[in-house]
Amino acid sequence: MTALQIISDTAQQVADAISAALGVETEIVDRQFNIVAGTGKYRQLVGSKDYEAVYPDSPFLYGRVLRTGESFIIEDTRENELYGPYTMGEMGEICCPIIMEDSIIGVIALVAFSQEQKENMLTKRNVLQHFLQHMAFLLANTVAAKEAFIKLNINTNLFKTMIESFTSGVISFNAGGRVTHFNSKAEEVIGIKPDLLQGMPIDRFWPNSPVKKVLKTGAGYNNNEEFYQGAGENLHLLVSARPIIIDKKPAGAVVMFSKMAEARSLAYRLTDTQHELHFSHIKGESRIITNLKEKALQVARSSSSILVTGESGTGKELFARAIHCASPRRDKPLVIVNCGAIPETLLESELFGYEEGAFTGARKGGRPGKFELADGGTIFLDEIGDLPLHLQVKLLHVLQRRQVERVGGTKNIDVDVRIIAATNRNLEEMCVSGEFREDLYYRLNVIPLVIPPLRDRREDIPELMDHFLQKYNTLLQKQIAGYREETLKVFMAYHWPGNVRELENSIEYAVNMENQPLVGMESLPARIVGNNCPAAHRPNYNLAAITGETEKKIISELLEKVSTGMVDPQSLPDLLGISRATFYRKLKTYGLAMPKGYRYSPETA
Repeated sequence: MTALQIISDTAQQVADAISAALGVETEIVDRQFNIVAGTGKYRQLVGSKDYEAVYPDSPFLYGRVLRTGESFIIEDTRENELYGPYTMGEMGEICCPIIMEDSIIGVIALVAFSQEQKENMLTKRNVLQHFLQHMAFLLANTVAAKEAFIKLNINTNLFKTMIESFTSGVISFNAGGRVTHFNSKAEEVIGIKPDLLQGMPIDRFWPNSPVKKVLKTGAGYNNNEEFYQGAGENLHLLVSARPIIIDKKPAGAVVMFSKMAEARSLAYRLTDTQHELHFSHIKGESRIITNLKEKALQVARSSSSILVTGESGTGKELFARAIHCASPRRDKPLVIVNCGAIPETLLESELFGYEEGAFTGARKGGRPGKFELADGGTIFLDEIGDLPLHLQVKLLHVLQRRQVERVGGTKNIDVDVRIIAATNRNLEEMCVSGEFREDLYYRLNVIPLVIPPLRDRREDIPELMDHFLQKYNTLLQKQIAGYREETLKVFMAYHWPGNVRELENSIEYAVNMENQPLVGMESLPARIVGNNCPAAHRPNYNLAAITGETEKKIISELLEKVSTGMVDPQSLPDLLGISRATFYRKLKTYGLAMPKGYRYSPETA
């Protein structure tokens, strides 16, 4: 579409007005010889091409005007060589170029079809030529304005499309801090209707925002953590602001922001190296493990807390990861924390984060804790039994309020986190001894899952052996086909105190050692071959069991001495080097009692 065709309606109105005022016909032609507007005989030709289009390089009138930019007055069309071979009865003509920004975009002409029109037109030729040039100027300005409007509209739509393409909220402010533009994400996060948000001062929805300083100083900032009160919720945002500089002065600002939970979720997805793990990846078809997987799949759909218990090496973390991947939170972070592997002095700041200046060496700007990083997703607290008592109180508050408070901070930060905890310790006994808070235990133990030891599902051992053989064949670039029969019998007979983890490590060792097509006895770890005997005759190397037996024997001997009067019952804790509460707990644990006639309790001791 040519420049004049863009304003064809306006051009036709101009032609009609000229003809009505001057009593002659008007024709407007663009640079491609398209008749854009016309009156009289030309009206019916609007939309078609002038005959000169057939002779674009000819010396005829319109072609010459378009090439030279000159105006012409034709007194007699029959005698003037500028008129082409075809006419419609024209007797005289005044025409001039339509020029816009030094480019000729068309021709406007006054045409006489009668002797009277010709005489009137030629009598006022100079006045009419000047008038026609003025009309050409107005048409050019109209085209320029229309093109500017179209360009502005395109740029506006382009800007809208650009800011809508951001997954973050985008909002711009003028120098006075009022909203000028925003995308739908900004509207969603701020929670104010578009017609109300437009033109609203920033203080109305973000009071005391650092953006106001950007508007004054022209100095922007990146990834600032900011807190505001939204529509029915506390907003925890990650905000970046850029000034709009005009004539070296701040004339506004553009702000990009995201909910902190969404920003961290995105960072998690981009940096997470964990592969998705589903219940189908947990090997075993025994009835006990099948029922457990079905139960775990069922509870995965809720947000209730889960306590996973079981011996070391049974796969508690695998179940936690599978539960997360089967839950509605699967697209959000799964944050894993080993409570027993982090020093107690660091554990609080790791779990709950810290503010700048909270302690010596605290990072500038502070740092979010694991609960904040898990917002919207799941946090897996492994070895929860090792959590110190003072942190158990803080964890209980998180469970009750769904908020965390950073070390050295004063603000409560909302978190939406599902907690899966795991332990190989007896938390009920720890509650009795005062080592674990009973109220926290019940908060965590909403849905208990007990992972069976490998010795209780021996029928799964062959499948696990094949799975790990395939895994380490690939990792170690081996081609071992399977196991000898005696090897399988040894694996089936072994008691597996380290459970599935020990089984995997044993097969990794065997694949490293084996040079034959089948894994033989000589490639197995010595502890497995040496324990290939009936369980009743197998030496007991379990430290916990041995320690317990020894403690019980020593305490029993002391109680006998109490009954004979050789030992003062109140001195028993000191003799054993333990606290009075611990001594009382051990009496209950081992089923022991003070001799008749003697009483002992922490209160009377």
